[in-house]
Amino acid sequence: RIEGVRADLVFPRQKVCVFVDGCFWHACPIHGTMPASNTPFWTDKLNRNVERDQRQTKRLVEAGWRVLRFWEHDTIECLPQVVDKIMTTIAAS
Repeated sequence: RIEGVRADLVFPRQKVCVFVDGCFWHACPIHGTMPASNTPFWTDKLNRNVERDQRQTKRLVEAGWRVLRFWEHDTIECLPQVVDKIMTTIAAS
């Protein structure tokens, strides 16, 4: 945990944290889907998740952390670029 936030990967010496946001749970604009049943519940739930992500990122940045967020599909479709971005950010920190 960093600043009360649980990241997926943390590089504490470099103050870099990485999140891999699932396309469903974080409302990906490309692959996110809305369940056909109980739509009001899911709309509210997914909107709250997105708002929480934004608050967490802001809190971490204000505390001096570099925050990287990737969509789940990025780790499948273009993993080498994701790894390169993480390594470049760590090297620059």
